[in-house]
Amino acid sequence: MKAHTILIVDDNREILEVVEAALSQDYNILKSQNAQDALDILSTQKVDLIITDQRMPGMTGIEFLEKTVEYNPRIVKILLTGYTDTKDLMDAINQGRVYKYITKPFSPQDLNLIVKRALEHYEMENENKKLYQELQKAHQNLERDYQQLQKEITKREIHNQIIGTSPAIQKIFNDIERISTSDITALIIGETGTGKELIARAIHKRSPRKDKKFVVQDCGSIPDSLLESELFGHKKGSFTGAVSDKRGLLEIADGGTIFLDEIGETSPAMQIRLLRFLQEGEIRPVGSETTRKVDVRIISATHRNLLHAIKEDSFRSDLYYRISTYPISIPALRIRREDIPLLAAHFLSKGNRKNPGANKRLSREAINLLLLYDFPGNVRELENEIERAAAMAHNSDLILPDHLSDRIRETQYNTSEFEVPFANKGGKLREMVEHLEQEVIEKTIIHHKGNKTKTAAELGLSRLGLRKKMIRYGLEDKNYRPTTPVNHTIKIKNHARKIQNS
Repeated sequence: MKAHTILIVDDNREILEVVEAALSQDYNILKSQNAQDALDILSTQKVDLIITDQRMPGMTGIEFLEKTVEYNPRIVKILLTGYTDTKDLMDAINQGRVYKYITKPFSPQDLNLIVKRALEHYEMENENKKLYQELQKAHQNLERDYQQLQKEITKREIHNQIIGTSPAIQKIFNDIERISTSDITALIIGETGTGKELIARAIHKRSPRKDKKFVVQDCGSIPDSLLESELFGHKKGSFTGAVSDKRGLLEIADGGTIFLDEIGETSPAMQIRLLRFLQEGEIRPVGSETTRKVDVRIISATHRNLLHAIKEDSFRSDLYYRISTYPISIPALRIRREDIPLLAAHFLSKGNRKNPGANKRLSREAINLLLLYDFPGNVRELENEIERAAAMAHNSDLILPDHLSDRIRETQYNTSEFEVPFANKGGKLREMVEHLEQEVIEKTIIHHKGNKTKTAAELGLSRLGLRKKMIRYGLEDKNYRPTTPVNHTIKIKNHARKIQNS
């Protein structure tokens, strides 16, 4: 089967027959005695190469070749000419995109060789185009895969840093995913040590601003006058000690994100400046008369109840609504005790990586004590405790209760929250945690005489969340409303009151 089709166009029938005779053995031949009929052929037939006479009545060869571009711009074109006018030939080559011209008379052997090389060139161009398209597609696939991989890596990094399987932590993962791609302000609410900055960094890392700066300022750690200079900058000589111009953090973070920790500690005057910045997107350094625009995303955090602060007139309501477009609440560690073993294992693993050959692990008895302790310092306190315990167990890979600090070990004597030590129950860690959760729920609802609303509030759960857990542990159908006075031997700690007072 012949691979290529050649269209011959010439008003001279003898030339058509000579060219056909020279090429028909190797190629499919189509013929036409005028350019218009040749165009009709191109509209219905696939043609790889055209051989056309330069001068024909009606439409010339050059005009014909120009029109063939509309049908197939990649057809190889060869021009037959009986003239040697240089200008005409150059016009044909440039305007008709001619591969080669052949002067009449020509030998069939020369014609065959020229056509062969022309089609080899055609094949090479086709192959190059195909390879280019494949490379383009492969590049697009690689780019897509790379972007997806980057997302997965960032997501995995976030999940490796924010540890937990509790519903509260899973909700935070969802919150991060939901707001990272936008520029809305977020307010992270949680006790000291719960990891508010970690959440803010995770939002920044997932956002389009990830390649720009992430800047942190603790608003409660420095006096108000210095805070203004830190955030907005100052001009030389604007106050005592201002020996040079200084860029503020809002300017440094231009294009990125600034994390304002403990924003609830700011003064009314500073709150006004922050509100104006959020409204106008402009900064004016201390001592300067000029302003400049900056593009900064604001993520704030507080351990305070700002709604109470608004009622007490210590925090502006308009600023609160500006910074809390999307509030994220981080529960205290005592409310998500099921995450304690995972967090402890994570911190131990970090320590093991820093000390080659180390293989520290927690004994079941040590885990029991950690589960019983309230951790007022939250995750930060747990991390410090694990680091200390690993150092105390310098001659052993197994961390025992004796390696824990006194306040942790004293938990078993100072609380009667749990009557049966988990170390005697056996089972896997997950089973121990589930047993602990079941016991806490049951004893708390007994304490509240079956009142599920109060029980859910104390445990930091929604009423629906409490009901699901009670069904899971087979507690839903029990009657917790005593008909006679109950002598409680178990002292239940009022977590809700502690959170409210903290």
